[in-house]
Amino acid sequence: MSTTTRVHLADVARDKADAGLKTFGAMIVMGVEATVFVVTDIVRGRFSWREFLEQSLFMIRVALLPTILVAIPFGVIVAIQVGAVAEQIGAISFTGAVNGIGVLRQGAPLVTSLLMAGAVGSAMCAGLGAQTVREEVDAMRVMGLNPIQRLVAPRLAAAVTVGALLNVVVAVSAMITGYLLNVGTGKVSSGAYLGSFTSFSQPTDLLLAEGKAMIFGFLATIIACHKGLKASGGPKGVADAVNQCVVLSVIVLAVVNVAITQAYVVLVPQRVA
Repeated sequence: MSTTTRVHLADVARDKADAGLKTFGAMIVMGVEATVFVVTDIVRGRFSWREFLEQSLFMIRVALLPTILVAIPFGVIVAIQVGAVAEQIGAISFTGAVNGIGVLRQGAPLVTSLLMAGAVGSAMCAGLGAQTVREEVDAMRVMGLNPIQRLVAPRLAAAVTVGALLNVVVAVSAMITGYLLNVGTGKVSSGAYLGSFTSFSQPTDLLLAEGKAMIFGFLATIIACHKGLKASGGPKGVADAVNQCVVLSVIVLAVVNVAITQAYVVLVPQRVA
């Protein structure tokens, strides 16, 4: 490899790193600004509750059915795998604890994050991208309106709320599915299944799951809104923005999920029956 080629590759890598850092910084600024608008507008009574409700209903309509359709097979897979391993090692009575806590701590928030990134985030990014390329966002700025306040803040509040609700739907659906498969097949009694779950679970597990879901909703919204508001180049630009939004959201949410889980394990003492 020649010196000129190496220098060119180094310049390309540096430019991509700079662009990535600028994007990361812009998303942080947008997240802080949108959060401030949500809080201050609610306190001052100027928050757009109508937009919040419209976006919440839109997100529920987009994500609720896919959530249920994903949660049930997920519960089946977890129940089958956990039940098989527990039966092999003679710990079938602990199936409820492993299945329930695994779904509550990891499964439900992870499924919720994928749905928020794939279904809700892509739809949100496409909508804002279409408004951007049609110059509707620029028209708002000309009229003295802040797009972050008018467009991003209500979507942010809606996504955080809907994310927490979707997490409950996923957790309940998957746990009921696991219960029916394990107890219904006669592998373990209902009392033993529920008893093991209540013995090892703790209230902080639910707080962890809901906290994860709300954080995932926040991050997915910021990424989607940033990509949508930066879209350019017509329909192709919108499509590229949606693709970048989904890929980046999945990567970011996976990394954040690992970080939160590790912090929880270190900071919160685990319950021993």
